Amino acid sequence: MKAVITDLDRTLLKSDKSVSEKTVSVLKKIQEKGIKVMFATARPRRAITNYEKLLNPDAIATLNGARTFINGTSIDYNIPRESVRKMLSDFIKIPGSVISIETSKGIYSNVDIPEWEPVVTDCFPEIPEDCGSVFKILVSNENEDLNQHINSIVTDDCYFTVALGTLFQIMSKTATKVNGVKAMLDAFKIEKEDAVYFGDDNDDIEPLKWCGTGVAVKNAISEVSCVANETTLSNDEDGVALWLEKNC
Repeated sequence: MKAVITDLDRTLLKSDKSVSEKTVSVLKKIQEKGIKVMFATARPRRAITNYEKLLNPDAIATLNGARTFINGTSIDYNIPRESVRKMLSDFIKIPGSVISIETSKGIYSNVDIPEWEPVVTDCFPEIPEDCGSVFKILVSNENEDLNQHINSIVTDDCYFTVALGTLFQIMSKTATKVNGVKAMLDAFKIEKEDAVYFGDDNDDIEPLKWCGTGVAVKNAISEVSCVANETTLSNDEDGVALWLEKNC
């Protein structure tokens, strides 16, 4: 084993978003053995700075692979602005839609979402001035089933995943977790057969299948458990740390 790649929420992190002392200790020991530790997360980098400081990963794929940070540089896959405008125009027509865009200058939303601390804007479908590149569109709707609209709205140069069954995440087709994983492994000249990937949700399926070893946590959705080589204990039971302690 030369690389450990893990999702964060509901995988490495406990349900209260904390990291156990055991996990910190095991990952440190892994790195002392020369094994690279990498994150692959749907979160933007600004939302994981505390985990970076605590765990000191060797590389990070963020925003489902839209931005991958390696050795002080980033590999970016943004959504073309024309596509962003078209999709925002369609989503804004659906009453009750909560819409956010992740950009190189932060997150902008049409309503306040305290957990994300966005810049609240009423400019959609126009893109805020000076926001930089757009990497992800996030949409949810408590009143309307977006499944009946999503395929006709997402442009041909993009794809979507669904988190927690209700949050639609739209990215460029080049922005995938597996592309982020490939970039991180290539940077350290590590073959995929020498990497283990841990995950729990839809956007983890491809990297779980692609890496040499794919491990699902016990709390993963059934689609993830079906494609994983192995299953470990849940995120609240330190499943990732226990698997690494036993196998590395």
